[in-house]
Amino acid sequence: MPKIRVQVDPDLCIGAASCVTIAPETFQMNDENKAWVLDHGEEPGGSTYERWLEVTEDEMENIILGAQSCPTLAIFIFDEEGTQLFPDV
Repeated sequence: MPKIRVQVDPDLCIGAASCVTIAPETFQMNDENKAWVLDHGEEPGGSTYERWLEVTEDEMENIILGAQSCPTLAIFIFDEEGTQLFPDV
């Protein structure tokens, strides 16, 4: 399975929560109304602004859709080699 790095920039995040609506298994809002990245299969509370995830193709597609829904483009996705997959550079 491919590994991707999902990163939320808390300074850009405005708490729209569109990422949570689309990919709740990956994104959750924290107490400051900023999006956190959850570890797939990890216990609740294991949240951070940046995380490596092993994902299926379907999961990766859904995470990218969640990132695309962000009105401030606060979510960055990188592949294992460090190439930025989203937003497009």
